[in-house]
Amino acid sequence: MDERELHKRLTTLTTAHLADACIRAGIPVRCVCLQAVVPGGRVAGRVRPARHAGSVDVFLEAFHEAGPGEVLVVDNGGRLDEACVGDLVVLEAQAAGLEGVVIWGLHRDSADIRAIGLPVFSLGAIPTGPQRLDERPPGALESATVGEWSVGPEDVVLGDDDGVVFVPADRAEELLALAEAIRDTERRQADRIRAGHTLRAQVDFDAFLAGRRQRPSLTFREHLRSVGGAIEE
Repeated sequence: MDERELHKRLTTLTTAHLADACIRAGIPVRCVCLQAVVPGGRVAGRVRPARHAGSVDVFLEAFHEAGPGEVLVVDNGGRLDEACVGDLVVLEAQAAGLEGVVIWGLHRDSADIRAIGLPVFSLGAIPTGPQRLDERPPGALESATVGEWSVGPEDVVLGDDDGVVFVPADRAEELLALAEAIRDTERRQADRIRAGHTLRAQVDFDAFLAGRRQRPSLTFREHLRSVGGAIEE
């Protein structure tokens, strides 16, 4: 699947759809609670990692190597005492053709970033910039740590109002197909609820309760899979 097709399909999904697809496929759900600078913002694309050590040059080098449609994923160790990305970095990311910026840390220049319009996700904002200048770590442009997860160019990222989720690019086709099926099932279920057909009736909840009385180990997820539901994953 080429990058354009990947991006197109990702933009029809939510992070919840993709996270549920990971559960169904039996792969780790690599998600973090980051917020969009502009509520309702979305970002999708292949990861372009950069580990911040106090200087903007690592971002400029990442942009120099990046391809159109990628997403800068910044590792600033989750620090809450400094911002590592401001409006100039976001403008440069936009000029380089990137789809957005994801920061495991803080940003600043919020008003200017909102005016730029490029999606930016972070832990929040603070006025102060970098508080130190450390030696660049080895592999600073090869991987980034976001929360408890290590991500790199072999990964794809999707972000929306629920947070950010990363999936392996080599499993993208499988995961997208699963996520699309979950999305379509949930939309049908939602339409039927609006039409007066309760979710309990749709998933035959009475049958689940009866089955659990006979077999206490029966889980609702097992039952959902037997009836084609998609509430949990």
